Amino acid sequence: MDEASARLLKFFEGRRLTPVQRRIAHCLVRRAADAPYLSSVEVARAAGVSQPSVTRFAVALGYDGYPALRRALRDPDRRPVGAVGPVGAGGAGGAGGGAAGPVVEREDAAAGAGRSAGDANPHQQAVLAELEHLRQLAALLADPRPVEEAARLLAASRPLPVVGLRAAAAQAAGFAWFAAKVHPDVRPLTVGGSELIDRIEGAAGAGAGALLCFALPRYPRELVPALAAARTAGLRVVLVADTAFPTVAEPGDMVLPAAVGTALSFDTACAPMMLGRVLLEAMCDVLPDAEGRLERFETRAAERGLFVE
Repeated sequence: MDEASARLLKFFEGRRLTPVQRRIAHCLVRRAADAPYLSSVEVARAAGVSQPSVTRFAVALGYDGYPALRRALRDPDRRPVGAVGPVGAGGAGGAGGGAAGPVVEREDAAAGAGRSAGDANPHQQAVLAELEHLRQLAALLADPRPVEEAARLLAASRPLPVVGLRAAAAQAAGFAWFAAKVHPDVRPLTVGGSELIDRIEGAAGAGAGALLCFALPRYPRELVPALAAARTAGLRVVLVADTAFPTVAEPGDMVLPAAVGTALSFDTACAPMMLGRVLLEAMCDVLPDAEGRLERFETRAAERGLFVE
């Protein structure tokens, strides 16, 4: 990634952008040299979006419209009118920060990885960004105590509800599928709606002491009352989240952070998935019959011919 692209990428850091808006940002980064001189129609054509989407993108960044954003692109230090901090530092004049969606990282790993990788293409930069997120996770795990404490809570919970909605549903379902091999009663809850709270309260009534939730952007609105119901029911909430301070967390929750990649149009969650597996490994260390359950599963799998060797 050249200097102009890296500088422009930094310009967009810290913003909550929808997938469409992220495509526009990535398009501008790829065309950093001429981005300050492109019309909104040209940007829309290059990004494969509508012209009004380009205008909304500028407004989301805190500008009156695309012409104001284009002027700012010619001077990356320029801030929107009314901004109280540098562009990209979590909000430009407060515009667009609430409803938009996945976060372009505060220290975008793709930028750093791209600079170190020279001429890496955007797909390579996305992979390198995920590698950096995994390195950050490895550094956090140098202190194993938070994961070990969370593992003890989850292992002792009978049943164990595992929540993940929308984008996080795959993480929750994957964790629950493997956890069921070693935990006697795992209940994956990956669909929202009016029954979600019923199922959480039902798990609490059946003896659950803790709930695991994968909370990844964009945070579904229905997750907030669901977690509130869990706390009211006396469940300890353990969150695997994209940040140490997710908006859905409350004091008393245990938060295990793992960064989500934003280098592509849709989030990549390699680090949260890895953290989930690490947490599951720590649970195996404290579940009294984990080894026996795994051995029995393998024996039955062989008897039934479940897998092609």
